Amino acid sequence: MNLEQLRGFVEVARLGHFTRASEHLHLAQPSLSRQISTLERELGAELFHRARGHIALTAAGETLLPRAQRMLAEADAIREEMGELAGLRRGRVRLGAPPTLCISLVAEALSFFHDAYPDVDLHLTESGSRLLVEQLAVGAVDIALVTQSDATPPAGVSLTHVPLLTEELVVVSSDASPPVTHGPSISLDHLATLPLIAFDESYELRATMDAAFRAAGLTPKLALEGAEMDAVLRFVERGVGVAVVPAMVLFDRPLLRSARLSHPAMTRTVSLAHRSDVTPAVAVAAMRRAIVSTAAAVAERDPAITSLL
Repeated sequence: MNLEQLRGFVEVARLGHFTRASEHLHLAQPSLSRQISTLERELGAELFHRARGHIALTAAGETLLPRAQRMLAEADAIREEMGELAGLRRGRVRLGAPPTLCISLVAEALSFFHDAYPDVDLHLTESGSRLLVEQLAVGAVDIALVTQSDATPPAGVSLTHVPLLTEELVVVSSDASPPVTHGPSISLDHLATLPLIAFDESYELRATMDAAFRAAGLTPKLALEGAEMDAVLRFVERGVGVAVVPAMVLFDRPLLRSARLSHPAMTRTVSLAHRSDVTPAVAVAAMRRAIVSTAAAVAERDPAITSLL
């Protein structure tokens, strides 16, 4: 008994006709008849009542039919899974993300993915959300994590955004220095009195922070400006000043302490974006699943991060 015999049997049972079943299977009718006859001999029972112009299942055929259907469905599922595994052995994923996510969510997701699929080629593009949307539009990256809701693609290109989480912007300071506040949060008024390390003006975080100070009529006390994320965190660790950063970047940073911002609180939403008109390759779909599961796990580790899944 083999899968081709079972497939022929199921089609004859479904259509009630040898000729139509053979046409559907793209098989000559004599070949299909021989398959069924061989199957009946191997099972030691007739599967069909054959009458001119009418085919009906025997009791043995009725018993076999649901089992044959399950076996064929399982075989198809195995083929699909094996095909996916083959694809993941020789796939490629081009992921884009802002620098603030590359040292947190992306680092964890890529580590998990690489352990599971070590032979898939990974390409990471670090850039701001606006540029990443443009790269998605022209096919330079397959998927991207973006944090800017108003980053729109060029005309004629449709993107799908899957919101993953929202995270608060928190104030970080050196664990070796005295706490900047005696409570769990700090106000913007208080923050304006502290030496502040500010990001380069190309950072969306810098624009968000500057807008909050302007809206409150405050002028921050800048100790240093123009640095990139890793440098900002290192300066804070050494006590040069404090900084406003996404909550996620504090993971695995034992030399830093954080306080949540209040009056007003600042948040950002992280979404996973891809082109709506492009079917993702197997490896890309697997990376999307890895990012989604990692985002959900990250949200459980910090009250300043909320899952949107």
